Amino acid sequence: MFSTLKKSFQIKAIRKKIFIVLFIILISRIVAHIPLPGIDREGLSSLFSSNQLLGLIDLFQGGSLSRFSLASVGLSPYITASIVIQMLTMVIPSMEELSKEGAYGYEKINRYTKLLTLPLSLLQSFGLFILFSKQGLFQSLGILDITTIIIALVAGSFILMWLGDLITEQNIGQGISILILVSILSRLPSSFQSLLVASQSGNILNILLFLVVSAAVVAGVVFVTDAVRKIQIAYANANTQNYQADSYLPLRVNQAGVIPIIFAISVVLIPSILGGFLSQLSNNNFANIGSFLTENFRTDSLYYNVFYFVLVVIFTFFYTAVSFNPEKVADDLKNRGGFIPGIRPGRATEDYLNKILTRITLVGALFLGIVAILPSIASVITGVNVITIGGTGVLIVVSVIIEMLKQLESQIIMYEYDDIALT
Repeated sequence: MFSTLKKSFQIKAIRKKIFIVLFIILISRIVAHIPLPGIDREGLSSLFSSNQLLGLIDLFQGGSLSRFSLASVGLSPYITASIVIQMLTMVIPSMEELSKEGAYGYEKINRYTKLLTLPLSLLQSFGLFILFSKQGLFQSLGILDITTIIIALVAGSFILMWLGDLITEQNIGQGISILILVSILSRLPSSFQSLLVASQSGNILNILLFLVVSAAVVAGVVFVTDAVRKIQIAYANANTQNYQADSYLPLRVNQAGVIPIIFAISVVLIPSILGGFLSQLSNNNFANIGSFLTENFRTDSLYYNVFYFVLVVIFTFFYTAVSFNPEKVADDLKNRGGFIPGIRPGRATEDYLNKILTRITLVGALFLGIVAILPSIASVITGVNVITIGGTGVLIVVSVIIEMLKQLESQIIMYEYDDIALT
């Protein structure tokens, strides 16, 4: 890791990209600290200290929600829009064809995602305002004040989305993932402080067990993220009837990367948020449903963790299907004269790749699902109820850092190759 970073800073072009990304990250943190007016700050602080769910959401917002800043809504609308659009590419033929049209199709789908982000950000901004209003955090606000706050929240969400695109353009990581990574890491100081307080008042053996589990989670994520199944690829020799087996097709166990985890955490919070709204309605039936959702979808509840586990598994399979197309890979191999020894080119190759991919994705999905809920299980066993960065946070942090390092390594190889070609 350190050698990769060292080489990156030795190459001027890559060093420039890194500084640009760091500058964009700085801007994102400034946006996250711009406060919006009209809210009771003491009441807001009290609300977050007593609500575990809001604390978890705030973790992925980098503290902007608990500050009620310009970035309070954050990237959630864009992530939700991405989920919807990706699902549509699976069920609508025209969208599926568009997704196969390379750069043009990607740009078109990205445009649709941003268009859908607008109504979703308006809806979530209004929902956030209603949530805080129900808690008595706003007083004497007129229509103009409310409109201004909602527009500011929407603008903050789009600013972060734009900054994410700027980071992606530098080709050293996926911008949205990097911004979420930074948001999680920005909460580390307060998380360590909470853990220190817990260690002073709790059983030191339980604290040590909690730390051991956390370290095991990190090691496991690194292992699974790097794990690949190599499929031997052979190329026919035009001069003989033999073939040369001189390359491999690497199929990653975690082919989908960090995206399924981000998708899962966006969806798993919906029951609790919906329950918070419904429980405050005057209709008893809705209020009872809301109370059930609020009570049974706490972050330490069985329902929450089972739902979260299932979502991680489902989204891992879903996004793997989106990001890796066995049919396209089989066609590309056939067109280049490549084949898998013992497997006929074309449809047979596609079926073989599908079978292998399904098997290794199942292993990766189950592992990621277990890792996602493991800290909650450890918290129940050890009694250490500290949100630190949790299993989800660890998955995102480790996966994003590994992806960034891989992209940096690719760029280093590219620039070194260019230097050799010029000499």
